[in-house]
Amino acid sequence: NGAICIQPCPPSFHGETSFVCEDRKWQMLSDACASLDVQSLFQSIWHLSAHPELHLLPSCSCGLIFILFIDFVKSISSLQRISQTDFSCIVPDILSSPAIPGNIADIVKLLKKISLLLSENVTRGKMQSYSRIANHILNSSIISNWAFVKDRNAGSILLDSVNLFAGKLLLRNESESIQEPFIATKGYSIHKNTSGKSFDFSMEFNRTDNITGHVVIPEEELLRLPRAYKAISVAFPTLGAILETNQLDPAFVNGMVLSVSLPEELQNILLTFEKLNKLEQVGAQCVGWHSAERRWDPRACQVRAHNVTAVVCACAHRRRTYTSFSILMAPATPRSSVLDYITQVGLGLSIFSLVLSLIIEAVVWHHVTKTEITYMRHFCLVNIAASLLIADVLFILAAIVHNTALNYQLCVTATFFLHFFYLALFFWMFTLGLLILYGLLFIFFKITRFLFLAAAFSIGYGCPLVIAILTVAITEPKNGYLRSGACWLNWYETKALLAFVVPALSIIVMNLIVVVVVVVKTGRSSIGEGCKSQDLSSMIRVSKNVALLTPLLGLTWGFGLATIIDGRSLAFHIVFALLNAFQGFFILLFGTLLDRKTREALRMNCFSSRRKWGLEK
Repeated sequence: NGAICIQPCPPSFHGETSFVCEDRKWQMLSDACASLDVQSLFQSIWHLSAHPELHLLPSCSCGLIFILFIDFVKSISSLQRISQTDFSCIVPDILSSPAIPGNIADIVKLLKKISLLLSENVTRGKMQSYSRIANHILNSSIISNWAFVKDRNAGSILLDSVNLFAGKLLLRNESESIQEPFIATKGYSIHKNTSGKSFDFSMEFNRTDNITGHVVIPEEELLRLPRAYKAISVAFPTLGAILETNQLDPAFVNGMVLSVSLPEELQNILLTFEKLNKLEQVGAQCVGWHSAERRWDPRACQVRAHNVTAVVCACAHRRRTYTSFSILMAPATPRSSVLDYITQVGLGLSIFSLVLSLIIEAVVWHHVTKTEITYMRHFCLVNIAASLLIADVLFILAAIVHNTALNYQLCVTATFFLHFFYLALFFWMFTLGLLILYGLLFIFFKITRFLFLAAAFSIGYGCPLVIAILTVAITEPKNGYLRSGACWLNWYETKALLAFVVPALSIIVMNLIVVVVVVVKTGRSSIGEGCKSQDLSSMIRVSKNVALLTPLLGLTWGFGLATIIDGRSLAFHIVFALLNAFQGFFILLFGTLLDRKTREALRMNCFSSRRKWGLEK
């Protein structure tokens, strides 16, 4: 497993093909076999350099353009000499070549060099030739070939190259429109007196379906312009599928990719995307392509409107960062109004229950902490409730920060404290589990209050703080701390989420062992076997202990494993949401209200208050 095998290409091709061994089978890794004969073209170019008069021949001008295929020519003067040459005559040669991975890689390199070296005075003819070349490798029928292109950034390079070249397009009569089946370019002259400018695209996605896109520059943005400028937009109906072959996130592009080239004065635009996959149960996310990091970034856009067929996005245009936009849809996690309702109601009830639980603990504290063991137990309960309360509040704030402010630093801060307090919740549950084991197994070993407090704070807050700091310190410099689409830990790029999952699951396993020990200890009959009443009493006692300990020790989080095993099952997600959104209520019920000493202390306080105010009969 993991072995690499490289084979040469067939006789009519040049390059090589790489295979990797997976499960005792060779799987293709990359295919660099190309059929475009650049060497013979180079010979004609070399001959042309000695005879400049051959520039008059179309074939000679074609030879000069094809020099861009190879890295042999580095003379800037020769490239400047051909900067005005129209390269339309190379189009037939490229269109006649098969769009295999090796040829795709070469064509991407060609388009990149044209964009970098020949993008001065881009006329309509040049843009048409360029679009026809790009269209050849954007055809929906050959998208699967991109998965085997050796350079995994080829799709991103193509996007940047097209945007750069199209941005230099010269406008005739203040407008221009050039359309191929899988790439379309439109340009308009804009100024502050323009009453809002829009670009409308309707393009073929495959042989049976069309897809539309709409770009609007708001009037208030146009008022920023001091003079007339040009605005260029390029639409790609299939490029999203190419870009996502390099993305580890399972969220896929669900609309066309729309690029815009605007003056720096214009910073906000509205885009409407028709959905490719019109599913009601999944949500959509507006994103911008981060050209430097080569990934979809949700911080660039906000969802303005969303229905079954289309999404309206408000996006921030930054010439050096965000110039291309689209929408994502994640199929792995089911979106449901039931889940949203459970989460909202559960969080509200959980926060209320936790506040009430802390108030009750404060009222009865002196009555229920008279012995060392009860002091330790209630101390753990208070910290569990406080940690979960703060985590629930931060959960809501993190959602607000992500959905409205789109502030990256605020999102990082919210994620850090969310991570810390959820870990604190689990480590205090772990401390409670250790305390239960201490009470059951070490009856004659007494621990002082000072030693307990030192150990409890070290475990409950010290361990989470170390883990949270290390996580942000290691992943944030690589921009891998946050996940795409939420203020929470990243998974697909840096696996930062493991810094929460591994400690949480480890504590759940440890606390499960604690519950087993409690069941074994309390399930034993004090008198011999065979008495049905004792068996029934034992079963009731065991069931009660399991019911009490399950929410207090965080075992309900173990149901999260079911959502990992079958992430598309709505039933698993509903059960998981019910158990954990209402965890604060369970802590109030099982940790406070069902505790005999707490109830007695509450009755005593109530009676004392009534006597104080003269309310007793």
